[in-house]
Amino acid sequence: MFDAATRDGVLELERERTRWLSTGWDGGFAAADRAYNVTVPEGWNPGDLDAYVADRLADAGFSRAGDEPVLFTGVAQRHARGARRGPVEAVATVGVSNPAALPMDPEDGALPEEPEAVAGTVNVFVGTTRALDDAALANLVAVAAEAKTATLLETVGFPGTTTDAVVAACDPAGEPAAFSGSATRVGAAARACVRDAVRASYASRYADDDPPESVAAARHGVRTDVEGDVFVPGE
Repeated sequence: MFDAATRDGVLELERERTRWLSTGWDGGFAAADRAYNVTVPEGWNPGDLDAYVADRLADAGFSRAGDEPVLFTGVAQRHARGARRGPVEAVATVGVSNPAALPMDPEDGALPEEPEAVAGTVNVFVGTTRALDDAALANLVAVAAEAKTATLLETVGFPGTTTDAVVAACDPAGEPAAFSGSATRVGAAARACVRDAVRASYASRYADDDPPESVAAARHGVRTDVEGDVFVPGE
């Protein structure tokens, strides 16, 4: 699916005439030839993200026309890992210094204020050579997020971090696929590839380091200790 190149802390994933959907900064639907994963330093909090991205890509010998998806991570790109199966490829970088716990028995808490930027995150790029419409591409984001969550719960006990993001991609000129759910060829391959890319990146990142065992033990992180007011729709 992707031709990959890494320079100066920037991973470029290239494929001509690709349709993208990003949940990250400056995200949404886009038609572009490439996407980027950018490693940022500890304490990173730039005032002008557009200028920062332009400078980082230029320093690495890349460029952004304006629509290419860009994700940020505190994980070095040497820990990026990919997996392929059937019509799908996934690439992930995994750092869990900022876990986001969702207890099923929440304590009495309050909603948090808007957080400051944190250089942690789990970034997932998943692409298929099939042609998906907007709805199926959006569903592929959900399938990838579900696979990421299941993998992290099994691996580290957290469903994610405070800054996770997913980019999904498809080939608009490929063989059409009406759906991308877990029972489809695209969805099943995406689940497997995301799981295996996330596990491989995690194993690389934490080969010589231990992840936090809890939110309290982490440098950053949140525990959602609030409850929603449950109601029956229409009553």
